[in-house]
Formats: sequence, C-alpha cells, structure tokens
Amino acid sequence: MLVSTRGRYALRVMIDLAENYGGGYIPMKDVAERQGLSLKYIERIMPLLTKGQLVEGVHGKGGGYRLKKSPQDCTVGEILNLTEGNLAPVACLECGAEPCDKAGECRTLPMWSEFHKMVNNYFDNISLSHLMKTDVSDNYVI
Repeated sequence: MLVSTRGRYALRVMIDLAENYGGGYIPMKDVAERQGLSLKYIERIMPLLTKGQLVEGVHGKGGGYRLKKSPQDCTVGEILNLTEGNLAPVACLECGAEPCDKAGECRTLPMWSEFHKMVNNYFDNISLSHLMKTDVSDNYVI
C-alpha cells in the first residue's frame, strides 16, 4: 500500500481547513500558500472531497471551502478512501474485485485480510482533530 500525493495533499488541505474550522469559507489560494502546495493540484482534489460530503464550497467573492463536519468527526480513513479509492494491500481485496478462484486455498489471504482490517481500523480512528496539534515532533499512536 502506497498513499499517493493526492492522498497526502488531501490530508494537508483537510488539516488546514480543520485548523480554520468555524471561520467561514477558506480560499484555496490561502491553503495552497500556507501548505506550500500547487493551487492547480488542490483544485483537482477538492471535487473528490466535495462529492464525498467532507467539504462544501462557494464560488466568487468571499468563497472557498469549509468542512461539513467538525474536525473530530472527520477521519483520515474517510479522506484516504475518497482520494485513494481504497487501501487494499492486494488486488483481490479491492472493492468490487472479481472473486479469486484460489481464495479457498490461498494461504496468504487471511494475512492480507487481517492487515487490511488493521490499516482501515487505524486510519478510521484518527480524526482531523488528532492531527491539529502544533508540535509535529510528537508521534501519533492509537
């Protein structure tokens, strides 16, 4: 499992929006500047987050984006599943994958299934509010 640039940038954008939660709509040019990210790249990510009901946006003067849920109710798992498609470690565990004809005799499938559950459980238990800390030298462990 490799989290793409899209997933990593989406997390940075969402953390930025969380840190400005309750302050109205945030222009993406401000987020791009604070995060050191390409505005064009962010503009390609925002429709995924909007369609996934994590953010809402308004165009025009005073426009931008804001979280639809509080930072404690928005999880890393939701964000990564929207931006990555899924976090399956092997193709046979991807959503909508054709059933493998070797699944009944596959010695590694239980291991991959458990790993997949662990990864999803881990990310589903980290909210944006957990990531809003100011001391980045602290490690995050659940």
